[in-house]
Amino acid sequence: MTRKSRRLVLISSALAVLAFAAGLVLFALRDTIVFFYTPSDIDAKHVAPGTRLRLGGLVKEGSVVKAEGKAITFAVRDANGEIRVSYTGLLPDLFREGQGVVAEGVFEGKGQFRADSVLAKHDETYMPRDLAESLKKQGLWQHNQPGAPEARGK
Repeated sequence: MTRKSRRLVLISSALAVLAFAAGLVLFALRDTIVFFYTPSDIDAKHVAPGTRLRLGGLVKEGSVVKAEGKAITFAVRDANGEIRVSYTGLLPDLFREGQGVVAEGVFEGKGQFRADSVLAKHDETYMPRDLAESLKKQGLWQHNQPGAPEARGK
């Protein structure tokens, strides 16, 4: 075997090993690459109690119950299901009923989730208050409908 053919065999076998390793990693991470699971996803995938994950959806109207101290419970819903979430701590400023939320914690089974962090999501029309006020002063701000502001071009 010539030096050139040995080098070609070595390089091709190294690439094959790397491709196999990448395939194993992607196979192992196939369910954990998701940003969050919705209540419907949790039901459909039969997630085992004690599984750590992120739960995302909308805070159900009328479901927020504040208990003593910093304890709070609320329901996260999507089109086909809902899960009760218990959380102890300070909630983000954007947290409110009907708003998007992502809670990270442990699924306890039977529609119960214990969160250790809660992130409130805003819609695509969100704009920082300082920027919105600046645009209003310049006359470049227009409200097409409540809750959906839009900036006009220059």
